[in-house]
Amino acid sequence: MDFLLSFWKPIVEIGFIWFLIYSLIRFFQGTLALQVLIGIVVFAALFSIAKIFSLNTIEWILGNLLQVGVLAFVIVFQPELRRVLARVGQNAIFSPFLKKGGTIDEIVEACQRMSKIKRGALIAIEREVGLQSYLETGIPLDAKVSAELLITIFAPNSPIHDGAVVIQGNRIAACGTLLPLTQSPMVLKTLGTRHRAAIGLTEENDSVCIVVSEETGGISVSVYGKLTRDLDEEGL
Repeated sequence: MDFLLSFWKPIVEIGFIWFLIYSLIRFFQGTLALQVLIGIVVFAALFSIAKIFSLNTIEWILGNLLQVGVLAFVIVFQPELRRVLARVGQNAIFSPFLKKGGTIDEIVEACQRMSKIKRGALIAIEREVGLQSYLETGIPLDAKVSAELLITIFAPNSPIHDGAVVIQGNRIAACGTLLPLTQSPMVLKTLGTRHRAAIGLTEENDSVCIVVSEETGGISVSVYGKLTRDLDEEGL
């Protein structure tokens, strides 16, 4: 038994550390935080090597740098860390996203119709993490989701077409809501306010944002801060 434990224990530990590093890289992929995270991992590897070969001075220097680096990482990259924690807290098995039919069909139909006439739109769909704080910035609605209502809300001559529609379950909870704009330097400068707001919101939580471009009619979806552009009906 002792022999088996001594054999399996290192394998389990190495496997766990590999999975942890791989998951962090996947979570932070496409952000500036990934480069900093890789730098911290490199410092940690050098620290381990220095410790193995008893290079005390180097070990002391790297140890202090690692402590400061980890603290700075937590402070500077709070939005990315919130996004990671939101994903960890969400159980994809027991809380599936909206299934096809009903609400999602109405949203897709509305986006397709607005795309054809180049009517700009921004729709935020709540999942596990609540969007209550954003509802307070808009106009309460509490209406059943329908393609006709969504198209009407985003009509250029409508007083409530600016801002985002927030959907909770099968209800339009509010319209004209203000969403946070992304501050990521990785985002293309050519993207407009709606796209930046979609990325900004999904960087902070697990919501899904759909954008219809007023300039091109293109449909985009942002999830966990990653924007997928030019979707057709099937892709959406």
